Amino acid sequence: MRTNHQHEPAMTEAVKRPRNVHEHYHAHLYYDADTLDYAAELSRRAGERFGVEVGRVHRKCVGPHPRWSCQLAFDRADFEALIPWLDEERKGLSVFVHGSSGDDWVDHTDYAYWLGEPVPLNLSFFETIQSASKSP
Repeated sequence: MRTNHQHEPAMTEAVKRPRNVHEHYHAHLYYDADTLDYAAELSRRAGERFGVEVGRVHRKCVGPHPRWSCQLAFDRADFEALIPWLDEERKGLSVFVHGSSGDDWVDHTDYAYWLGEPVPLNLSFFETIQSASKSP
């Protein structure tokens, strides 16, 4: 059984940089009230420049993400152009990149990569979802 804890890559393991080893990916740009406008603009530009799917610009924490975020969904073919560009353009934003295999736990732990400073994820979110799905 998975334990109720936050995954803290900065303290427990070396920070993994994104690698092009998965078929599908998500990149989550993390921001706050001060960086919201820049993050929204960067997400929009990524969508226009690379044709990636741009999600909502959230002004609240969503799922396991401990900060406001916007998701970019993309494939292996987009990786080599998008990731270096995001790294260059992020201006201090943390960007959580993960493989998208269909197993949310594995995607957010084993397939987790960072551009910038890692932020501990709220992995207990997945246990809450799992418990809720088992309730009658």
